Amino acid sequence: MACIIAAYAYLTHKDEPNPFILHGINLTGAALLTVSLLVHTNWPSLVLEGFWAAIAIWGLAKALKERRRTSGQ
Repeated sequence: MACIIAAYAYLTHKDEPNPFILHGINLTGAALLTVSLLVHTNWPSLVLEGFWAAIAIWGLAKALKERRRTSGQ
């Protein structure tokens, strides 16, 4: 949970946050919470973490695509 809160604080603090840091921290937090939820099963929270991880992966892929596009110019 600390990772997700840290990512939100980072997003709020920075004028132009690095998407790799932001989404990477969110993905790490979702993965850690998923491990905990697999031990202490809570299906609604587990599904929520799946969506949270999917959005973080999408954000990382989008940032990687943008980096490749701008470095190719």
